[in-house]
Formats: sequence, C-alpha cells, structure tokens
Amino acid sequence: MSRGAPHPNAVQTLRWTGASLELLDQRRLPDEVTYVQCRGAADVAAAIRDMVVRGAPAIGCAAAFGIALEARAGGDLERAAALLAASRPTAVNLFWALKRMRAAQDPQAEALAIQAEDIAANRALGGHGAPLIPDGSRIMTHCNAGALATAGHGTALGVVRSARDAGKRISVIANETRPYLQGARLTAWEMLAEGIPVTLEADVAAGHLMSRGEVDLVIVGADRIAANGDVANKIGTYTLAVLAQRHGLPFYVAAPCSSFDLTLPDGAAIPIEERAAEEVTGFRGQRWAPRGVAVRNPAFDVTPAALISAIVCERGVIERPDRVRIAALLG
Repeated sequence: MSRGAPHPNAVQTLRWTGASLELLDQRRLPDEVTYVQCRGAADVAAAIRDMVVRGAPAIGCAAAFGIALEARAGGDLERAAALLAASRPTAVNLFWALKRMRAAQDPQAEALAIQAEDIAANRALGGHGAPLIPDGSRIMTHCNAGALATAGHGTALGVVRSARDAGKRISVIANETRPYLQGARLTAWEMLAEGIPVTLEADVAAGHLMSRGEVDLVIVGADRIAANGDVANKIGTYTLAVLAQRHGLPFYVAAPCSSFDLTLPDGAAIPIEERAAEEVTGFRGQRWAPRGVAVRNPAFDVTPAALISAIVCERGVIERPDRVRIAALLG
C-alpha cells in the first residue's frame, strides 16, 4: 500500500437500511459473520445489553438509530430513551448520543450524523495518534477498540490503522481479555481481516512479555474518561497500566471527545457494570467452575490518570492528562 493511502475497513459494525438497523453479531465472531436486524428501540436495547454490539462509540451510534427507529414508528421517544439508557451503565457515549437524539428535529438525519461524525473522529484521532507509534513497534492492546467497537476505523486500533497507512511497519499483541474474550475473538479476527500482523496472548502473559523486551507500547480505548483524566476501560486495563509503568513503557488511551464525562471529578464516580456470573464460570455453554462458587464479574476498571502517558482524541493529544490539560483541549 502506498504511503498515506486510506485503507478501507474490512469490518462494518452497523448497517442502516432506513427501515431497520442491522448489527454485526459480535457474539458469533470469529466463527460466523451474521447480522441481527433491529426494528425498534427495544430490539436495539436488547442487542446492547446482550453484547450483539459493544464498544462505547458503537453503542452510542446504535442507540441513536434505536431512537430513529422509534420515531419512524411513531413511538414514545422518552420511553425508548429510558429503555436504551438502562442497557449498559458505564459507556458515556450511550448517554451522550441519547441527549443529542432527544434534541433532534430529524431523528434519522441526526443518527446518520452521529455515525458519520464517529468515523470522522476516529480517523482524526488516528492521525493524531500515528506519530506516537515508532516504526517497527510491537503494540499491546486490550479488549477490542477497533472498527468493531465504533462506526468505523476504530480508536486504539484506529491509531494502529493510521500508523500502518502512514507506511510504518507495526504489529499487534492482542490480550485475550477474559472473561468475554474480546481480544481473542474480535481484535485478532479484525487484525487478520485487515492484514495487520497480530499475535494472541493470555492476559496473564503481559508482564512476562514486557519484562523480556517484547512490547514497545500499550494502547487501549476508553468507555468513560473523568474530568481529571482517570479512564474506565475493559477490566484488566488497570493491570496493564501498572505493568507498563513498571517496565517504562508508554501507555496510551485513544477515545473520541464523546467519551469524556466532565461532570465526574474522577474515576471513583464512574459507575462500573457487573455482568452475569456465567461469563466467568464458563463460555458458550461449557462450564468449568464448580456450581455454587461465588463470582465477581466487573466489566470495567479505572486506570488513574497518573499511569497514562497520553490521551488521544480527535482534537489532539493530551500528554500527562490532568484536569487543566483536558479542559484546555476540550474547551
């Protein structure tokens, strides 16, 4: 590929037909590529709750189309918004999108605008983040923050794509991301589909690889960023940030401005979703834990701003993020 040439996404997470929203069923990946058809807000809320669609920006886009579907059918938009808001509590993009949709004069046009803006934001933040990636970098990432988690291009993996498109030789180390295996099932599949070299590893091997000098930097996405720069992301992110600091590695967060929640002073105020015990005790019908065992399944953790080298968004790069630097960039 020539330097600077854009690379088309091999992944399409959301498809709007005008009469329905089609969502790539991420529960079926990597074995099967199939779409779930949503015809109303209840369908979209169920798809978000059941992880058909996941990733903060993609959830926000899906919710916007859920309101558009309800408006098209002449439904109760406030009831639809409440239903969608209850689907997942941590990703602030969901609530940001619903706020926009409540004020929209033309819900379909607004939903399409949110989708287009998300792709544009991801490409812009990819452009800002690519210079942070040295040529030849071995990039560790956690969960999935690619096109599957957004309307297109991706956040953390958007930076990876943009670095590749700039002609840099890069490779990805994908943590499997227990317990839902987003890294193993989704990131590995997405990188292979894009032709980007990827190696899958168990989460518990991250520190070992860092200690052997086999990782050059870590980049992750975000589901919510507090005013002081604390970041909520997939469970296990905090562990990676501590390990990166121990080994002197840059730890970057890539997320659109819609992931910032300046109403929350710090990460302690971010609501953390707890999911079903069955995600920990087994997977896809296979059980490996003894019946009756107590289970904790927090879906997210909070990484303090002090552990973050920089936050990349569509407006630029916030190095050593804190309240003052974030406010200065976001206005």
